[in-house]
Parts: sequence; structure tokens; C-alpha cells
Amino acid sequence: MPYSAGQWAYKLAFEISPITLTGGVALNIPGGMLPILAITQAGSYAGLISGGANVNPDDFFANFFPLPGSTLIDQQIGHYPFANQTVAANAIIVQPLTVSLLMRVPVRDPGGYATKLANMMAIQATLHQHNISGGTYTVATPVYPYTNCVMRGMVDVSSGDTLQAQIAYRLDFEQPLISLEDATAAQNIMMQQLTSGVKTSGANFGLAPTVGIPPSLATPNIAQTAQSSASSGLAGQ
Repeated sequence: MPYSAGQWAYKLAFEISPITLTGGVALNIPGGMLPILAITQAGSYAGLISGGANVNPDDFFANFFPLPGSTLIDQQIGHYPFANQTVAANAIIVQPLTVSLLMRVPVRDPGGYATKLANMMAIQATLHQHNISGGTYTVATPVYPYTNCVMRGMVDVSSGDTLQAQIAYRLDFEQPLISLEDATAAQNIMMQQLTSGVKTSGANFGLAPTVGIPPSLATPNIAQTAQSSASSGLAGQ
């Protein structure tokens, strides 16, 4: 039964090529992005993107499926003494998000074992080089796109359901709380304000005061001392 255009688009986005490499080995590629299909289907990738290859969606070398346990919201509650119930109610500690994909690479024809060895070696070498080069990943799932992820591991999870060995691998990704782009943007804002001589405070960078905790009585004295030192010329030394 042939696939419709919508089914083809779904399988391509979420089953055939749901992983995109950003930075790292893709740094010199226009756009700085490399779809996983360019690695898993390296031999026929040029024909695929040019439309010259007529392939069945079920004949690709690798297929990916999201595994249970991926997180959309992950928070912990602080287990330390609190000043009052108001502070305790807001003591939420945000955790990084995680997502795992199952990559299935069965051999479909008698001569496929040699091709599988070459493809898997290329995939392992490319992903390893991408990881040690500081590259990140975008992982697309049917319910949520995980951006700026780092790879935690690639593990063989094959079972004894078939006579073929090593046909299933779990790829684990983690989405850090702060990406390189976030850190660079925050640093640029701070450096621009310092360069222009603008007085800065925690509020300039999205750092809100702790809810429920009164300001310290020493804060005005510290600020006054710092201002006196700056006006006397000590700050420039």
C-alpha cells in the first residue's frame, strides 16, 4: 500500500530522520545543520535530496522511534529547611529534560551485513567526532522538539526476538538548562552594559529576588560603602 504525502512527511520527520546535528561536524555546512539521514543513508543521500532516487519509506537503513520515559517537565522539590510556607511553596528546582530514541538497523537482504558494518562504523565515528567537537542535537518527536541537546550515550538494546544480533540501539539525549546560545546572549548583554557604563543589577539579567525572604539589613551599608569607594577613585585602581 503506497504512502500518502502526509504519511511520507511524518515518517521522514519522526522515524527516518528525526535527529539533526548542529555545530560540531556540521559547523562548515551551510546553515550549520546536518540531518542524521545524511549519515545513515550516506550512499544514496545525494539522490534522495535531488529527487532522483525512488525508495520505499520502509527500506531505509535506520528507523527511529521515541522510547517511553522522555520528559516534558521535570522538577524537584527542595528538601531543606524553609523560612516559611510561602518560600516552601515556591522552592521548585528545574531539572534538564531527557529524551531517548530507539534506532533499529535490521539487515534486509543477503548482502546487507557488509553494508551494515560500514554504515554503523560511519555513524559511530561521526557521532563521536560531533560530541567531542561540542556539537549539539535537535531531536524531533511527534509531541515536542528537543533543541540544543547533548548526547549521553548510544547503547545496544537488542533482544532475542530475532536471529539477527545488534539490530537495536538506544540513543540518549539531554537538554541542558542553559545552552551555549543562552550563555553567550547573557554575556553579551552584560559586556555591553559594562562598556557603556550602565549600572547593572541582578534584575538586568532576569535574576529575581528570592520570594518570601526579606532584604538583608546589611545591603544598604554595602551599597553605600561601594559607592563611596568608587567616588574616591579606588574603583579605578
